Amino acid sequence: TMKNAVPQAASLLLEKLLLLVHVRALPAGSGAEAAPPAPGYYDTSCFKRGDLLEVPRTLFIHFGIYLGENRVAHLMPDILPAFTGDRRQIEQVVTNKRLILGVIARTASIRVDTVEDFAYGGSILVNHMDRLFQDQVLGSEEAARRAEKLVGATAYSLLWNNCEHFVTYCRYGAPVSFQTDKFCETVKMIIRDQRSVLASVLVGLASIVCLGLAPSTTLPTILIPFFLWMAG
Repeated sequence: TMKNAVPQAASLLLEKLLLLVHVRALPAGSGAEAAPPAPGYYDTSCFKRGDLLEVPRTLFIHFGIYLGENRVAHLMPDILPAFTGDRRQIEQVVTNKRLILGVIARTASIRVDTVEDFAYGGSILVNHMDRLFQDQVLGSEEAARRAEKLVGATAYSLLWNNCEHFVTYCRYGAPVSFQTDKFCETVKMIIRDQRSVLASVLVGLASIVCLGLAPSTTLPTILIPFFLWMAG
């Protein structure tokens, strides 16, 4: 029905916006992928098996579970597992194209990479989320074993099943994503006031007409609050 279709359309639009955020935070490059740091770039002696590793990016945070011996289990969008079971191909570093197609097709893999491939030059925080869960932290070995059991192809959703859901399930026993919750709360704050939605649409349209901004980059920002307001 139309009433059910509107929330579905709003959810789809929200995921597309988060896709833009995710992709823009990836290493820039045309054609060739940027090479990760050389092995030994990170001092892994301070990491323990079962630790939750957190890599802040410009617009998002990537998460993984340290398995020991310079290995990290983390969830990555990837289209390749939908087409092949060849582990040698899948284990290669995920390119931007594979990632984007994986998000669109909602397919991913929980993979094991080196710390260098996982962090891609970013700084690493260790167990930074423990303070939010306090007594809910599972044993380090339990967290690592949970991660190892889940390695392989999996469904993917920017809203409901991303890398943060994976690590919080492994280390704290419950899959949650504070990044998604924070983003959705921000959107809700905008759409609570209909005047804010109207103002957002008008400002966006004015930017297209007066400033010559590309509709492809402006329209998602305009339409998402509008559709979410309708869905509410």
